Amino acid sequence: MSGNALRDLNTLPGSERKNGSSSQGNFAKLYCENSDENVEKWERKNSASLVSTTVNGDGTVNPGVEIGNSEVEYIESENLSDVDDIDTCVRTLLAGLDSKDWILVCESLNNVRRLFIFHKEALLDMLEDVIPLIVKSLKNPRSAVCKTAIMTSADLFNAYNDHLIDSLDPLLVQLLLKSSQDKRFVCEAAERALVAMTTWVSPTMLLAKLQPYLKNKNPRIRAKASMCLSRSIPRLGVEGIKSYGFDKLILVAASQLSDQLPESREAARTLLLELQTVYEKSHDPTLTVSEHSELSSWEHFCRSKLAPLSAQAVLRVTNIGREGLVLGS
Repeated sequence: MSGNALRDLNTLPGSERKNGSSSQGNFAKLYCENSDENVEKWERKNSASLVSTTVNGDGTVNPGVEIGNSEVEYIESENLSDVDDIDTCVRTLLAGLDSKDWILVCESLNNVRRLFIFHKEALLDMLEDVIPLIVKSLKNPRSAVCKTAIMTSADLFNAYNDHLIDSLDPLLVQLLLKSSQDKRFVCEAAERALVAMTTWVSPTMLLAKLQPYLKNKNPRIRAKASMCLSRSIPRLGVEGIKSYGFDKLILVAASQLSDQLPESREAARTLLLELQTVYEKSHDPTLTVSEHSELSSWEHFCRSKLAPLSAQAVLRVTNIGREGLVLGS
């Protein structure tokens, strides 16, 4: 995990670190300090009337200060059209992404998406410059910019797959943070971007990036990382899972079974059932552990690998194994 990613996680409020709860607004407050009511309503409708509010000296709000007549829309990837002039677009791209004009930033992000989709080779050599500016927009307190950057991240994963693995850490930490906040339309966009990541980035490369977040102090971060992990591991296939190591993956899943949030526990349960299925496919089911053993091969395997954990943790894992046998019978 990069130093920048760690610093981003360390910006979480103290109360988050103590009890992991952000449902009362601490987490959202950190990233949405300067959002106003008009902007939020606009964003929830997926378009923007470019209106801002100002605060008078006496603290009253002076609404409706017009700053433009254009509109910014959240455009789904399949509805994006090609750019008119590739050379001009590429030449002005970095300046637009780094602009202080948030409308221009949104327009530039959508142009990045168009280039990802229609001319990805044109940006291949510029990714080292483009990705940090996408991350900058992900951190933007204006949710219109943030959501557009999230959608850009999804298109980035789709376009470049494993080519961006060395630049993944700052993107990953921001997407985990955004998918864990209370602002629903931003959260949902971030979750879709994480699904794109687990779909298009190689699981063998992704697992090492995800595992540190399974121990994060924020339970929402842990839950989102667990969900990503449970989606990635089946993509390894039988041989990939065997190569990576059943024992490592069982320990990872077992550690999440007692986690605070149900999303994390359910992701761990799903992963363990997947591992059980793969294990039983890769072992001869006619072989018994011992002549008098009442344990299945899977249960015996789990107990042998989970010995460092508490008896209660071992029981939780083997109980899930029994549930899997019942469901499969």
